[in-house]
Amino acid sequence: MISNIIIKLNEGGPFFMYPILFLLILVIILFVKAIISKESSEKTIALIASLGWFTLIWGILGQTLGLISAFDAIQAAGDISPSIMAGGLKVSLLTTLFGAITFLIARIGMIILIWQTKESVNN
Repeated sequence: MISNIIIKLNEGGPFFMYPILFLLILVIILFVKAIISKESSEKTIALIASLGWFTLIWGILGQTLGLISAFDAIQAAGDISPSIMAGGLKVSLLTTLFGAITFLIARIGMIILIWQTKESVNN
């Protein structure tokens, strides 16, 4: 399973996928730290939000640059088969998907931390 993840990370482009992985780990660490300490400050929530947005945009940037490169290669090669085109499009979507998943995890973490903060204020 780990080898499959590494293959997908490399397939999507290490320049974009590994920073997203690092930011995903950072978001999880910040979330767990805030939950354990039961003190989710506004700064922590804002940082998680910023990291989530950054990963989403970083993934979209990776997809855009990947598509431009793919279309340049298609233009240079001339006629290509639909299966090669589909494979290239699949690879270009990996960074966007990974960025979106990281964004969603960050948003879920924010919702939980905001809810926890409101609960502690009410008690």
